Amino acid sequence: MTLRIGIDVRYLSHGLVGGVHTYVANLVPELLAQANGDAVFLYADTKRAFELRDVPPPVTVRWLPYRNPFSSVYNDWAMARWMARDQLDVAHFPANYGFAPRGVRAIITLHDAINVMPLWEIWRGHSKHPRTVVMMTYLHALSRAALSRTALILTVSEYAKREIARASACDPRKIAVVPEAPTTDLRRLDATQLDAVRQQYQLTKPFVLADGLKNPAVLVRAWRLLPDEIRARHQLVFFARTDRVLPIIHEAVSAGHARLLIRPPRQDLVALYNLAAAFAFPSWIEGFGLPMLEAMTCGAPVLASDRGAIPEVAGGAALIADAEDAATWARHLARVLSDPAEAQRLRDLGFARAAQFSWREAARQTRAWYAHVAERA
Repeated sequence: MTLRIGIDVRYLSHGLVGGVHTYVANLVPELLAQANGDAVFLYADTKRAFELRDVPPPVTVRWLPYRNPFSSVYNDWAMARWMARDQLDVAHFPANYGFAPRGVRAIITLHDAINVMPLWEIWRGHSKHPRTVVMMTYLHALSRAALSRTALILTVSEYAKREIARASACDPRKIAVVPEAPTTDLRRLDATQLDAVRQQYQLTKPFVLADGLKNPAVLVRAWRLLPDEIRARHQLVFFARTDRVLPIIHEAVSAGHARLLIRPPRQDLVALYNLAAAFAFPSWIEGFGLPMLEAMTCGAPVLASDRGAIPEVAGGAALIADAEDAATWARHLARVLSDPAEAQRLRDLGFARAAQFSWREAARQTRAWYAHVAERA
């Protein structure tokens, strides 16, 4: 069964970063590779250069005009007119909301429950800057409205499915799970590449790698509980995509226990995963937890929190601790940093677990859901 498929790909023409961008940037090329006679229409805008290159000729790219920040709001609604002209069977909106024209079956990827939670909970979890409040309110209103008009919701984990159903009162039978996957740039690097990055960042000790925006305080507290000989031989290395991190990181840096790397290039981050004696992921909440699979793919033993979808995605290939239990984090760190056999055990489990996820499989499942929705029409 061939289909006429439309996909909102504005995340690939906005110069964005983050989880939704990773999802769109990796899923869409695989969907195009598996089109097999489908007519595929991509809806981008003209804000930035389009990230996809060498789009195969059967694929049509529609360019929505971008003149100012309000253009995104206008295009949220104007896109439906293009979709109607293209006579689609299915329209996929991979960034939490979207509205298909009458007669076209809509599929939305809702990555977590944040946009459909009660509005006061959303405000509580974000800064109160007027622009942020307006944006959160707008996204909440559109996400809630889109759910009532969509034929199917895709999400990335069973945990996210449960939370979306709870927060929105949506029928769980209307929600399907298609997991994310590590990206193709993640791999084991050779010694020459690793030595260059080690020298560039002056990493003179084995280190534990962690995201400086994902609950770093519990790691700093746990580090203080480690035996002196372990702390003397190792170091914490935090990376962050912004310099606005918690003061406790700066305290750890001043004490000589930690390093903070701001916006390391992607290729350097891959090398850091390779070099790490362990990757610690004490996040408070995750709809999926892709950084764990990234670290596993590169051979880092993983320690992770018990919150959100993290245990589900880790699948037994990580040491798990409560996100605020510094004593357990300290025991896990000591275990991995002082026992090479335990580190190798986690490394082997991580390789096997990460290999179970692929964007090719994610695209295959997504295309199958397109067909399912179209047949129901």
